[in-house]
Amino acid sequence: MSAATTTGPPSLPTRVRRAVTDARALTWRNLLNYVRLPQLVVFSTIQPIMFVLIFRYVFGGAIQAPPGQSYVDFLMPGIFTQSVAFGAIGTGIGLAEDMGKGLIERFRSLPMAQSSVLVGRTTADLVRNSFVVCLMTVVGFVVGFRSGTGPLAFLAGIALLLLFGYAVSWVFVLVGLGASSAEAAQAVSFPTLFPLVFASSAFVPVESMPGWLQAFAANQPVSVTVDAVRALMLGGPTSSAVLQSLAWSLGILAVFVPLAARRFRRAV
Repeated sequence: MSAATTTGPPSLPTRVRRAVTDARALTWRNLLNYVRLPQLVVFSTIQPIMFVLIFRYVFGGAIQAPPGQSYVDFLMPGIFTQSVAFGAIGTGIGLAEDMGKGLIERFRSLPMAQSSVLVGRTTADLVRNSFVVCLMTVVGFVVGFRSGTGPLAFLAGIALLLLFGYAVSWVFVLVGLGASSAEAAQAVSFPTLFPLVFASSAFVPVESMPGWLQAFAANQPVSVTVDAVRALMLGGPTSSAVLQSLAWSLGILAVFVPLAARRFRRAV
């Protein structure tokens, strides 16, 4: 007589391995969507290139950079940060669009890790942001941007940018899950992000702003990240700025990843 065999739930390593496999598959699916709809990537790249050209050649002569810096060197770290921040809006829009089409419901009916839906979306947008930052680096060098530090510090600045963009994408995951449509997600996202980007040190020194605005502008996450990236790419004290930027990015992730996961469970 053979002993009955029982199968329990999968072990933790097995569940993690399956979740990683599912997330990788959905990441690839989202990246293929950019290939099939190249206008999504074009929008992500044309806008920051236009900002570079406008601020470099139209407004640059009227804006006073800090002593010892050319305006184009001051500008580019701000453009990098703006690009990854605005790129994160696409996360919420894409997720809202998938929900509107019923795609998320179909994913839920499959034997797959539910976390992979959000992880796949944010990871694909991280890859897209990496491409955009590389392109903007080339554009920056073409218009005269020059790094004052070594390649390792420059790459550390890019890594800090991508971490910040990834953190912000989770904010817009929450927006996308709560929006009734992709258009609604976009309508909510831009007014939320615009004040943070433009009331920051991205384009002008904070010291040039009215006194009542300076305290906010100097300490909000976009300015902190811009200042950290400038220190890594142009030179200057880095420890405090980098630690503050890391604290903001990790803090955003710590707050919004659980909130987005809980909202996703309720939404689907």
